[in-house]
Amino acid sequence: MLVALGTLAGGLGLFLLAVAMITDGLKMAAGNSLRGILSSSTRTTFRGLLSGFFLTSLVQSSSAVTVATIGFVNAGLLGIFQALGIVLGATVGTTMTGWLVSAVGFQFKISSFALPLIGAGMIMRLVGPSRRLGAIGEAIAGFGLFFIGIDFLRSAFEGVAASIDLAALSPDGFVGAIAFVLVGLAMTLFTQSSSAAIALTLTALTGGLISFPAAAAAVIGATVGTTSTSALAVIGATPNARRVAAGHVFINSFNALVGIALLPVIIYLYAQYPQLAPYPALTLAAFHTSFNLIGVVVQQPLMGWLSRWLSARFTNLVEQLGRPQFLDSNVMVSPVLALDAFQQELQRMAELTRAHAVAALSNEGPPGKSLNDQHDGLRMLAQAVEQAVTKLESERLSTDVARQLPLVLRIAGYIDEAVAQAHENAENDADVEFLLQTSMRDEVAAYQLEILNLIEASDPRLPDFDIAALEARYQQLRENWRLLKSRLLEAGVSGQVPVRRLNPAIDNLRIMLRVAERSTRIAARLSEFATALPILHDHGQLAETANTDLQSPPT
Repeated sequence: MLVALGTLAGGLGLFLLAVAMITDGLKMAAGNSLRGILSSSTRTTFRGLLSGFFLTSLVQSSSAVTVATIGFVNAGLLGIFQALGIVLGATVGTTMTGWLVSAVGFQFKISSFALPLIGAGMIMRLVGPSRRLGAIGEAIAGFGLFFIGIDFLRSAFEGVAASIDLAALSPDGFVGAIAFVLVGLAMTLFTQSSSAAIALTLTALTGGLISFPAAAAAVIGATVGTTSTSALAVIGATPNARRVAAGHVFINSFNALVGIALLPVIIYLYAQYPQLAPYPALTLAAFHTSFNLIGVVVQQPLMGWLSRWLSARFTNLVEQLGRPQFLDSNVMVSPVLALDAFQQELQRMAELTRAHAVAALSNEGPPGKSLNDQHDGLRMLAQAVEQAVTKLESERLSTDVARQLPLVLRIAGYIDEAVAQAHENAENDADVEFLLQTSMRDEVAAYQLEILNLIEASDPRLPDFDIAALEARYQQLRENWRLLKSRLLEAGVSGQVPVRRLNPAIDNLRIMLRVAERSTRIAARLSEFATALPILHDHGQLAETANTDLQSPPT
């Protein structure tokens, strides 16, 4: 019994090693072309389905293909809709393991072709260890080990079956078979490979350890269990990656429900047709493929709805901030309506940017998750506005409307710069915090407070807002900065402040001035934009506006 269990563990280890070699070898051989295949072959759900099917059939691991897909979604190279098509195909592609094991692994003498595959593959690996030839060789050797592992599993289960009561493991009817769904699920969770769970099930079936109804139920459980790998892969990933993982769970769970519905049918057919008895593994592979294929056919038209439903889930602060609230396809068809939407979006962005700048400049220590999320979300939002401007068909725009678009881009650019500079300040403020512990504390703190007050006053919607007064305050702030910088340098010369801490602190304080400058420019341009829009609506033309910029911060 112990020998049989040891052989079982060794066979499972060889199988998992083989799958890893096949997957890694083919991924290395494909290189960047795998990314190209996925991105260029997923324009429709059907094309994505075919891509997922062929890739999974090739690498013998739906988990590897799904995790790679999640990685591409995480990097922004694939959308949810595209990724779900690949996952659909992968659910069918993973059934090829059953066919491979049952049609080849149990029908031929393993050593007659497996050992030559291992030998040829390793020779290729030695000849070209760092080239594509070596990667292909590793995959070929993996296929050889794949069948060696199957042979060991078969021998182990035959030994186990000879020493236990098989009748005790046979489920009693349909209800009893359902219990083996959990067995298949547990095997997949344990091995993190549905291919391994299916191979274990097939070898246990052919070795006489379990009955056909139990094996059929176990492969249904393996279908659900394989989603655990993608669930683990999205820990700490982007919301889109989490949506793909949830879609994977939805798709495979639906397929499992189809399998459970068909389970009484396959059990009845296997019992009523004795000609199937000599081919239990092939019958099981056909059942595995059938319920997954039916599930995919039913779900394929639903992928658009599923992608939209998932898009509304798993949102985080970055995505909430980065998603425009006023710009959509409905307003973009009308240039004048689009300008109104741009104004509302830019006002919202400016308000969020002022709040972020105040929080970042007031922050002590490294920026926390909230500040990091605000930074990423606001910069994403600025990019979304810039992309929306480029989508307007310039040849259909009137001259007056077209003249406002550079102003929109300028405001979005100022917002992007203000957010980036405020975050840079928060990341590198240790030396300024050191200054607050020296004799320069009061002067530095007064300068910081003046900047924060100026940023908060840079709101064109304030009742007493006056752009001329705001620009005057900024110019006074520049003068105060010059005086503070001179005082800091004097403190460094006199030894009151270490020079090694002084220069980085001066750079950081200068960045604060740049944030104040950008905030003032944002307010000035928003005021200019707000003045131009009523003229456009009422008279169909825009007033000439001065195009004066503030001076750059002193160095």
